[in-house]
Amino acid sequence: GSQITVQPGLIAGEVNRILAAHQRKHKLPVQYKIGPDPSSIDSCMIGGVVANNSSGMCCGVSQNTYHTLKDMRIVLVDGTVLDTADPASCAAFLNADKELTALIRRKFAIKCTTGYSLNALVDFPVDSPIEIIKHLMIGSEGTLGFVSQATYNTVPEWPHKASAFIVFPDVRAACRASAVLRNETAVDAVELFDRASLRECEADDAMTSLVPDIKGADPMAAGLLIECRGADAAALKASIAEVQRALQRSGLPLGAKAAVPQTLAAYPFFEDAKKTKVLWDVRKGLIPIVGGAREPGTSMLIEDVACPVDKLDGMMIDLIDMFQRYGYHDASCFGHALEGNLHLVFSQGFRNKEEVQRFADMMEEMCYIVATKHSGSLKGEHGTGRNVAPFVEMEWGNKAYGLMWELKELFDPDYVLNPGVILNKDPDVHIKNLKPSPAASAIVNRCIECGFCESNCPSRDVTLTPRQRIAVYREMHRLNTLPDASSAEKTR
Repeated sequence: GSQITVQPGLIAGEVNRILAAHQRKHKLPVQYKIGPDPSSIDSCMIGGVVANNSSGMCCGVSQNTYHTLKDMRIVLVDGTVLDTADPASCAAFLNADKELTALIRRKFAIKCTTGYSLNALVDFPVDSPIEIIKHLMIGSEGTLGFVSQATYNTVPEWPHKASAFIVFPDVRAACRASAVLRNETAVDAVELFDRASLRECEADDAMTSLVPDIKGADPMAAGLLIECRGADAAALKASIAEVQRALQRSGLPLGAKAAVPQTLAAYPFFEDAKKTKVLWDVRKGLIPIVGGAREPGTSMLIEDVACPVDKLDGMMIDLIDMFQRYGYHDASCFGHALEGNLHLVFSQGFRNKEEVQRFADMMEEMCYIVATKHSGSLKGEHGTGRNVAPFVEMEWGNKAYGLMWELKELFDPDYVLNPGVILNKDPDVHIKNLKPSPAASAIVNRCIECGFCESNCPSRDVTLTPRQRIAVYREMHRLNTLPDASSAEKTR
């Protein structure tokens, strides 16, 4: 159970269930799981987890794909197969591609982490090119090669867990509490909820029964969902006590309303699995809930930013202010506070030039706030894609950016692998070829095309998947509403 080798089409949650069954069958003393734990774990596939270097709610940085991957099998653009677990494959690769090895040696001195995992060039010695190549593939979004197999070093799934939901009267206090927990404790997870997220909590009766203080929270109130884990009951108890002592020492204000202060006693740690499930189900459901409530005809967009945790309060306040000034009144900022990582969820229409320009202006300011003002990352754990490709140089400067282009051209000189993703010479690519999301029907309008339903849908293999059906239905509706469309075009 300490390692598992899987192919890219397997759903990540299923991998953990295979590991759990293995532990039960062999009565092993420790249950293992893969390190990455995104909220989409029951729908995302291993290929995407590797290609995006996905993280999640509890794994932080130390247990993401970059740090837990043992080996992988890679297919390069010219058909070369490199299996890093096979000494014969590694030897054949080195003999066949000495220029590649020499180039990596020359570039090893460059220090940087970015869209491409340039840290691979500094984390491994120059005489370990296979390790460098293996780790460059992580987070490359299919632009350098195809990962056809991956072997993870698994991490312990501790059996004893407890969660608490603590509310603060303002964002700054919640972010500072996150920094305290990061610097002074070994807490396992700290998830940040802004006021918009708390509104979704207020609508959940099970949630408010556990945390009644949420109701009627102040306009800038925020919450932290905290989880402690332990190998045994004593270890869990010690972890909880450590967290509570750190928060007590911090002297930070508690309570959803500044006028009605609370003590830590108002926010107990729950060990009962049913109660902790309520808390974590709300967190995992934030993106679909927020997206489902958007205005018909708009798309739900997610940006993913990060900064040093001690700068999180300033960055978050600036982003909230930015969204308000640009009229994104449904925007929500939540995420993995322990790592200074925020998910920015908002609805965006692309129905006219004014809406597109508003999006373009907002993106420019967002990138300045995150990358320049707060020395952060424009992507914390999601892929760079095309939307942030024009801003990579802004974040990392010419030297690192130029090195990335060299790596791209080295692995894919003809630009046939996912062209235009991560690196793109068009500064306006993020506002071109925008996908419309026309209002079609009350049911279809709620879909954000996240794909969470696809692994559970009983009809997913009958014709198209649910997401594909909805996309086709929307396009049919759009064509039928074109004023100058012929009958043949409308029914085609």
